[in-house]
Amino acid sequence: MTHKTSVFNRTAIFHFCWLPFTVRLFYSAALIVLGLGYVFALLQIQIVHAGQDGKPGLSIDDLIIAYKGSSDKTHLETKLYGSMAGMLPEAEREKIIGWIRDGASREAYEEIVAPITQQYCQGCHNGATPGLPDLMGYDKISAHVQTNSGMSLATLIRVSHIHMFGILFLFFVMGIIFFHAYVKPLWLKALILVTPFAAVILDIFSWYLTKVHSGFAWVIVISGVFMALSFAAMWFISFYQMWFYKPSEELIKNNGAAL
Repeated sequence: MTHKTSVFNRTAIFHFCWLPFTVRLFYSAALIVLGLGYVFALLQIQIVHAGQDGKPGLSIDDLIIAYKGSSDKTHLETKLYGSMAGMLPEAEREKIIGWIRDGASREAYEEIVAPITQQYCQGCHNGATPGLPDLMGYDKISAHVQTNSGMSLATLIRVSHIHMFGILFLFFVMGIIFFHAYVKPLWLKALILVTPFAAVILDIFSWYLTKVHSGFAWVIVISGVFMALSFAAMWFISFYQMWFYKPSEELIKNNGAAL
């Protein structure tokens, strides 16, 4: 019995209540930063994708336009309705959109669009900012006045590996902290731990599949919801049990072993 207990203690992960104050403080600081980072990530999704269908808020149509494209809106229009909507006054934005829909002629560009881009766009879209297209000049801006085909394959691949590595880091750290939580039944704890990794794989593959069939945009939303729920569960359970939880009889009986 003594031998079994010693082996159990060496392999167990102890509950937060059995950890030193400095370790709990360190974990709490990490949780606060991760929580704020996740909120900013959600805001980033809202800023980048919302409004591409010309309506306020983030919708399924916005995701379809972002990944698959739109047959009735050009790439420049979707940007002006979406992530670039707040970069210039609405009246000036509508002038550019009107120019696009009237045929995007060179003459109208020089008269209507050029003064607007020089005033509001030149600071960033001058060819000197990495990752941002050069919109200075008719030939350059007209390249974006084409039917929007959504994210290119090259962009999807680049964003995929960044997104996957980022989510791995985020939930790996969250998981290490969450290991110390007391959750019964054990299968529920395991489910919370592995759900975000399954969700991110489903999410990323759905980006590509949405280009083939717009219905997969719903899978992007559903996988994102499961990811957010897993994050919220790990965050709140860990933070609560770290500072406010009274150890159960089972925890005391097992000398603080959370697993």
